[in-house]
Amino acid sequence: MADENNARHNIVIVGGGAAGLELATRLGNKLGKKKLAEITLIDAATTHIWKPLLHEVAAGTLDESEQVEYLAQAHRSHFRFRLGKMEALNRQNKEIYVSPTFNDKGEELIPGRTFKYDTLVMSVGSVSNTFNIKGVAEHCLFLDTTTQAFGFQKQLFESYLKKYIGKDSAAVKPLSIAIVGAGATGVELSAQLHEVTDILAIYGLNEPSNVKLTIIEAATQLLPALPDKLAQATQQQLVKLGVDLKLGRRVTEVTKEGITTHDGEFIEADIKVWAAGIKAPDWMKGLDGLETNHINQLVVDNTLKTTDGDVFAMGDCAACVWQGHKGNVPPRAQAAHQQAETLYKSIINRLNGGELVAFTYYDYGSLVSLGKYTTVGNLMGSLMGTVSIGGFIAKMVYLSLYKMHQVAIHGYFRTAMLTLSNAFRRSAYIKIKMH
Repeated sequence: MADENNARHNIVIVGGGAAGLELATRLGNKLGKKKLAEITLIDAATTHIWKPLLHEVAAGTLDESEQVEYLAQAHRSHFRFRLGKMEALNRQNKEIYVSPTFNDKGEELIPGRTFKYDTLVMSVGSVSNTFNIKGVAEHCLFLDTTTQAFGFQKQLFESYLKKYIGKDSAAVKPLSIAIVGAGATGVELSAQLHEVTDILAIYGLNEPSNVKLTIIEAATQLLPALPDKLAQATQQQLVKLGVDLKLGRRVTEVTKEGITTHDGEFIEADIKVWAAGIKAPDWMKGLDGLETNHINQLVVDNTLKTTDGDVFAMGDCAACVWQGHKGNVPPRAQAAHQQAETLYKSIINRLNGGELVAFTYYDYGSLVSLGKYTTVGNLMGSLMGTVSIGGFIAKMVYLSLYKMHQVAIHGYFRTAMLTLSNAFRRSAYIKIKMH
């Protein structure tokens, strides 16, 4: 089945993450509304959740109203949404191939399709890099997608029920959760899981002491993106919460029973989470001759253009040199947001016969939230240099980053209404999902 071709410029965006959805929304409101171009967003999921919040989904603490339905957003913002997973690219014919969609029973719901494009933007994000370590793929949970995060949440709650309900908690061995990787995802997830443990205890489903949380990290310090002082402060907070930190330990094998490190230590774990590195999806490697790097990212120039002038890439799946620094632009939400802004301008210019806009990454710092316990980070700016922040101020800045994303999608008024309604919902409903 092929999408109908038409005289309007076809802009196809693959991937509805932070960058992809923001770009589709802005182009839809600018071009789609006036019928100046046809904008199509393709994603394998039906809903969008801001990726930095996936650890809250996994812990069951994220309000369901934070999800964005792609179809509803497409209708409001004048672009088309098509459900499916891209599997191949044909640059000569300027078309992409999307795999069939199946339900849980293996029944085909949507056949494979072909989409024509004049401008293609790849924004498929990243997946966990297992580094080919034995047993990781088979025995670890991942938090790359909304589906995986919901799967984690389901397994977590079922593990609680199986472990404690109807049994003498004093005689039950603590539920053990091991997180491999002490970056932002691993650290934030550990704090969120600790908070969930407290909440379950309040509801009488568990004793706080009956959950053991462990973080395993190959480096000797957690949170490499933060200054040493802030990383140490975060480390002290996690130790205070009772999180067992195994730093300087490289994982060599994962089994059903637990995790083995390079020094021979075996760490028992009922639930094992892998958050130790990223790469672009394997199917992107050498995508129809496009240049990719060792972790499958599409190599782009300073305008986010690939080796094909009609194909662009942004977000975690793009390898873009960070001007004035060693290495590439880091895979962060703020980078994705800035790249979506740049490509929005470039595509408008492209349709009007103008020049592409050069992308410049501005690092505004890093923030790590430990749930209700604390938030730490550093802010960077031309006027004040680098400033370390923590506590309430850091928490408000962290929240503002998400609000900026919501504003880019919904606008100021709708974002204000969503924030207000969520405040009321949180006061009336249970703090965690139990289904």
